[in-house]
Amino acid sequence: MLSGPSASTTISAEQLLDRFLTSSQRQRRSLLPQLESRAAELRPLLIDSLGHLDACGDDWVAGTLIHLLVQEQDALTSDFLCRYPQGWLELGSAQGIDYLPLQTALMQKHFEEADRLTSAILRQLAGPAAQQRGYVYFSEVAPIEGLDLVSLDRLWNCYSLGRFGFSVQARLLRSVGGRWPLLWPKLGWKTGGVWTRYPTGFTWSLEAPEGHMPLVNQLRGVRLMDALLFHPALQQRGVS
Repeated sequence: MLSGPSASTTISAEQLLDRFLTSSQRQRRSLLPQLESRAAELRPLLIDSLGHLDACGDDWVAGTLIHLLVQEQDALTSDFLCRYPQGWLELGSAQGIDYLPLQTALMQKHFEEADRLTSAILRQLAGPAAQQRGYVYFSEVAPIEGLDLVSLDRLWNCYSLGRFGFSVQARLLRSVGGRWPLLWPKLGWKTGGVWTRYPTGFTWSLEAPEGHMPLVNQLRGVRLMDALLFHPALQQRGVS
């Protein structure tokens, strides 16, 4: 186990990457600063490493490697994008949704754009009426195909160190005993009894509070959020 800042320079970039890939989730998080500091050495190794990871899974390790890889606009990034023209994470849709724009925004850490795209996708999934009015009714959530909600959740989990997504929000709700008024401050959506102002009040980065994204408009109450978090497809992912 690495014992201090200088330890990262005593092993090769290949060894550091292997340690990151094979460590526990907690150990991986402790290695993140070392990955960032040695990104230039690691980037040439990442495309091949991504080819050995499960593109149908949920592990945020891949999203972390992709963030390191695409932080420079160079031949390595171009090679990666050519190899995965539809995005690295493999996603399903029962309604023909194109998830590439959302995956691209998340890969590039453009979280505000990704949040807007997620809202647009939810309206599309809910149907023409939701698209016309510009928001989703809670009663329109149950008929949404679970495959698409799972795809949205997987995208946010993969590209956020496992910190964002519907499943994360549901876990945090459970942690406060299902009490919605306690959840909003935890997500950073409400402070001192005042709703966070959109979009300037929100933190569009990985430094945001856990569960901060994707956003759901709570001005009409909690029923939409409740319907999303307790959709049967998300329950099967451990949400209860």
